[in-house]
Amino acid sequence: MNKCLSKVLTVSLLALTSLSLNTAMAYPGMQKKEEEGAAQSSVDLISVLPETYPIDVVPFSDANGKAVDFSQYRGKVIMVNMWATWCPPCVRELPAIKRLASKFDKAQFEILPISIDLDGREKVEPFLKELGMEGFTSFYDEKQQLGQVFPLDTIPATFILNKEGDLIAFVRTFVDWDDKKAVELIQSLIDKAL
Repeated sequence: MNKCLSKVLTVSLLALTSLSLNTAMAYPGMQKKEEEGAAQSSVDLISVLPETYPIDVVPFSDANGKAVDFSQYRGKVIMVNMWATWCPPCVRELPAIKRLASKFDKAQFEILPISIDLDGREKVEPFLKELGMEGFTSFYDEKQQLGQVFPLDTIPATFILNKEGDLIAFVRTFVDWDDKKAVELIQSLIDKAL
């Protein structure tokens, strides 16, 4: 009986290991990188993809509840930041994201912070007011429809799209957007798009 149970557990563990190793990633380049020492800057955690990855058009909403999607921003590099009020690292990023937006020409670069809070605007607007960020523009994806194109199991998560709307870079953790390396990276992505 113990041998049989041992065999079943061994086979189960092997199957789970194989399954976890072969789990499909959302897009190329998302595979875990080998650690080459600790990152000197949180910006170093951003993965720039070796080739672009097309993103399907999935709607989300603006502050007025109007449906928008990434196709409306074609012609500029866009940075999509997925966040929520209940996520402390997300909230910590917001002021730096606002400052980052002011460093670039809106004709070339746009930041789209998108809240995944289930209560949407009713939750987010008072929260931003409490933080003293009334003028911060957020978009909303209460039903997490963007989960069809971006993995939303970890936030904050930032996805950068080129002027054609294809994914070119991503990071699935907190980033210090005030770091000069962030400005340099974004500028290099804009320059590449020109």
